[in-house]
Amino acid sequence: MTETLVVEPGFAVRSVADIAATLPGATAVFRRHKLDFCCGGAAPLAEAVAARGADLGTVEAELAALVRAEADAPADTDALIDLIVTRYHAAHRRDLPELIRLARRVEAVHGDREGAPVGLATVLDDLAAELESHMAKEEGVLFPMMRRGGHPMIAHPIGAMRHEHDDAGEHLKLIEGLTNGGVPPEHACNTWRALYAGTRAFADELMEHIHLENNVLFPRFGA
Repeated sequence: MTETLVVEPGFAVRSVADIAATLPGATAVFRRHKLDFCCGGAAPLAEAVAARGADLGTVEAELAALVRAEADAPADTDALIDLIVTRYHAAHRRDLPELIRLARRVEAVHGDREGAPVGLATVLDDLAAELESHMAKEEGVLFPMMRRGGHPMIAHPIGAMRHEHDDAGEHLKLIEGLTNGGVPPEHACNTWRALYAGTRAFADELMEHIHLENNVLFPRFGA
């Protein structure tokens, strides 16, 4: 007997951020359909889907098909901060230098070819510097404050971090445009293809990172 897929009512009117925060696996669906669940996550799903020209029924069906399980984000704030630092901060510091190296190589060798990501290395280099400054401020100031239970003025550094997240989101838009959404041309060499695979993976991780902070961690402190 074929199981009938029941689409959960209410997805269309819930914010993208709320769905991402409460339904494990939803972020992968949103990335697939190019729906912003971090910086622009306050929009209702129907509105976000319409803005991207995607099909609401398809997105709702994919969300409904996800296994309902406990949210990936730890309930304990110290554990969540540990996850952000060891899983995401460490990954960005590890991956960005190699992506910059690959981008410089591709531009040097293939910069005159159609579809070459000219300028990508510069964008990645700028983003790496901004992210390092951002993560250092979190690790040195904001996260220790949170581990102590918060502070009456904590909304101010959280607001600054949200603003920097928006800046990172703008960098991701530039990267998407320079890399044709991470899809290499048919004539691309292996280095070029590796670069685009790496930028796609990096974008996924950075959006997951921003989502955990904007929509899970920061609200625990009333921000």
